[in-house]
Amino acid sequence: MSKLHNPQKFIFIADDDEDDRMLFFDAVQDLNLPAVIESASDGEELLNTLCGKTKHLPDLIFLDINMPIKNGFDCLQEIRSKDGALKEVRIIMLSTSRSTDNIELSYKLGADFYAVKPSTFQGLKDLLQKVFEMDWKNVEKNSTKFLLA
Repeated sequence: MSKLHNPQKFIFIADDDEDDRMLFFDAVQDLNLPAVIESASDGEELLNTLCGKTKHLPDLIFLDINMPIKNGFDCLQEIRSKDGALKEVRIIMLSTSRSTDNIELSYKLGADFYAVKPSTFQGLKDLLQKVFEMDWKNVEKNSTKFLLA
């Protein structure tokens, strides 16, 4: 695919599980997706990076819910309360939990989508492929299509 039709995306993954972060990197590489990936091991590290000296904001953040120091809900709420471009960054909550409460809270706090962490590497690749094929310019937040399956 040419870069013209599939420009490189800047993706951030915030997850305290190092294995999950590595699998994410491996899946992006395995799919040969046009992406630059940066990671954080907790919510505070993510926010410090985003609010610090980053040259440009990510196109998309994958945000784990259960992290030490600052969890995903707190990060989401803080990002959505910011003024400026950071507030508009697309966010996919990523969790092992299928809890309706977590899904509803993610939606209420302003996430764009909620995805349950796939249990297999192929499942993760399928999820990432789906996300990369989305027409993000025309994606609208919709409670019936909020859960990525």
